[in-house]
Amino acid sequence: MKKVLILLIITLISTPWLYAQSPVEQEIKKLSMDKWQWMADKDVAKLENLFDDKAKFVHMSGSWKKERELEIIETGSIWYKNAEVHDTAIEVSGNTAVVWNRITLTAFVRGNDVENEFTVTEVYQKQGDDWKMLVFTFSSVRDTHEIEH
Repeated sequence: MKKVLILLIITLISTPWLYAQSPVEQEIKKLSMDKWQWMADKDVAKLENLFDDKAKFVHMSGSWKKERELEIIETGSIWYKNAEVHDTAIEVSGNTAVVWNRITLTAFVRGNDVENEFTVTEVYQKQGDDWKMLVFTFSSVRDTHEIEH
């Protein structure tokens, strides 16, 4: 019994370390979360700086490049009102980072508020001192979908 209790205590103490994020992962996670707020605020100046000039965007209604995404956000033809992030996984390899966010997105589209469950894939590349988004893809999922860590 004593061994089981000690093992349980060690497991509980060490579990947070298994999920600890590196400084780069923390930086990428903050950038990803900031991006959701910038989209809600329609802050195209900050988004223009974040999006690489060759970035691609994939949505339920189509795919396009940076200029069109910024136009959509600025005009409010899609207003990303709120992204409730339920789970995030980040993998970094060299100067590339991939982020998966499982979200419930509330958006104003074609005159209506809509709510959808997505897993959003974001690909970032370190360019000089800045991270630039190269890919932003929405995948429609059920609310029971889980991101494998």
